[in-house]
Amino acid sequence: MLIPLLFLTLSADRLVLEGRGKHIVFVSGDEEYRSEEALPALARILNQHHGFKCTVLYAIDPKDGTIDPDVNNNIPGLDSLESADLIVIATRFRNLPDEQMRHIVNYIDRGGPIVALRTATHAFALKQGSHQDYSWNAKDGGFGKRILGETWIRHHGKHAFESTRGLIVNAKHPVLKGVKDIWGPSDVYEAHPPVDAMILANGQVLKGMNPADPPLEGKSTMPIAWTRTLGKQRIFTTTMGGATDLPNDGVRRMILNACYWALGQERRIKGNSNISFVREYKPTPFKFGGYIRGLKPGDR
Repeated sequence: MLIPLLFLTLSADRLVLEGRGKHIVFVSGDEEYRSEEALPALARILNQHHGFKCTVLYAIDPKDGTIDPDVNNNIPGLDSLESADLIVIATRFRNLPDEQMRHIVNYIDRGGPIVALRTATHAFALKQGSHQDYSWNAKDGGFGKRILGETWIRHHGKHAFESTRGLIVNAKHPVLKGVKDIWGPSDVYEAHPPVDAMILANGQVLKGMNPADPPLEGKSTMPIAWTRTLGKQRIFTTTMGGATDLPNDGVRRMILNACYWALGQERRIKGNSNISFVREYKPTPFKFGGYIRGLKPGDR
């Protein structure tokens, strides 16, 4: 059993939590769903309770070094992917320069495992450079469609009015071990993963923003969690995973289990493993422009 080893390596542009386990790099950067809050919370759980080394990267304003998700062309620290065993990504429409994108491309080309959350289906919107085939609107759907299994299509539930109830499809899959309930205020995305994807859960649109709200009658379900295996590369994608989804134990456990599975460590998945938050977690409601100003990576 790994002994948690939590100490902080101070860096101006990233959060590094040292540990004896595999190295997980978390890449945040979306304007709406507060990945800059969700990913460090997940990283601290995986570091403190499970012993992984975790590096968290952010969209950074180069003028003052603060976290600013509206800066869509700068995520410093992506060179840490050169030593990563797993990437957890939750970016949205990023227009990164070649010198940053090449680290992501190199990681994927070497078959590194991926856990993709919410807006990662439309992670990049590259307007120039040599990696435009990774853009969400590339001919083949870019990183989202080609690698994860889906790109951005549209909201399937009414955004900010209709929440998501997860209906488990494949309860025997290791990613769903111990997962008894899935709910989140983020709405269902339309998604049509390819035939090689294994659907783990479908999303049912609820009439409101509370877990006790009834389903919206006549509305179809959509896949909200699936896996793919491309060669030896393991990929897990969920269209849930915004910061306000994480208080739900089912969402949080599913994502943590997915990290073990993607790393090929499914034998270590326990349905009762510790998924408690390390710090008080009160996520900021999702909305554009709703991020907390003035914070630096060490503050998260």
